[in-house]
Amino acid sequence: MRPRPQLSMAVGSYGCSEAIKDGRVPVEGIDLRLVEVQPIIAAFRRMVRNLEFDICELAPTTYVVARFAGVPITALPIFVSRRFHHSGLLVRPDSGIGEPKDLEGKRLGVRAYSVTTGVWTRGILMNEYGVDNDAITWFVDDEEHVQSLRLPDNVQPVPEGMSLADMLAQGRLDGGFGARAGIGRKGAPTSGWEAKASEPPPYRELFEDAPRLEAEWYRRTGIYPVHGCIVVKTALLEEHPFLARSLFEAFEEAKTLWLDRLRTDGPAAPDHGKYADILPLVVDDPLPNGLDANRATLEALVTYAWQQGLIPERPPIEALFLDPR
Repeated sequence: MRPRPQLSMAVGSYGCSEAIKDGRVPVEGIDLRLVEVQPIIAAFRRMVRNLEFDICELAPTTYVVARFAGVPITALPIFVSRRFHHSGLLVRPDSGIGEPKDLEGKRLGVRAYSVTTGVWTRGILMNEYGVDNDAITWFVDDEEHVQSLRLPDNVQPVPEGMSLADMLAQGRLDGGFGARAGIGRKGAPTSGWEAKASEPPPYRELFEDAPRLEAEWYRRTGIYPVHGCIVVKTALLEEHPFLARSLFEAFEEAKTLWLDRLRTDGPAAPDHGKYADILPLVVDDPLPNGLDANRATLEALVTYAWQQGLIPERPPIEALFLDPR
């Protein structure tokens, strides 16, 4: 009898992954060795640079860029994290930015240009509001996960010894992304500056009515932005043809267990706070898997990455994601 493959996996701790990580839901046909990486974003770089894990959560834009760079990994349409992206872009009140088109000619900060949060928000600005992204100068203060990525001419590193938070506080930036992609949410930078508790936040959201805009955009487009997806070494999928389906079914079962808790336990369920407001909008499944359920979303993400100069062409999503169903 052929021995069961023993495979390593690094994935974040979410409600939808909890039952796999605690052993209640096995992955059929394999013995899984879980590797804890905190924060999980640290695993992304280790995966695309060193293929350190057999199975790994990965930011979807990082995955698309890595595929074009020849990294031998394949994504499954399993998505462990999502959120909308009209919120999170902060601007200085003295920047002269009142509406999206005012971003043109300005200097903005983002942790890394290929970070998925930035790609989603820039895509919305370009395609919904007509913003010329090439007319914005983007400053970054971290490496791209995929080292071979050649950045567009309008992307620059921060000056030596500076951070995005420093530049924003000093007025050398007009705005920048919040904690998920750079500077710190609601005017609380990650380094270099702190607002006093008694003072109002010094930065404001570009879209102050973001929840309403996000809901309207989703209803009109069907796009529900993805973040973490599951990738597997391509050679393992070829060697073990059952693996893709086993992983898909395991994550679906684990998600079902979590959704049952979300609906019955309410705030006591993992990730309730993140998805409670989204549930009514997305009709009870805040994390749909599979290509058919995510076609509009994935086509938008690939289009945005191509428009922003991160990939040289716009392939069909079937060329990037292996749907085992």
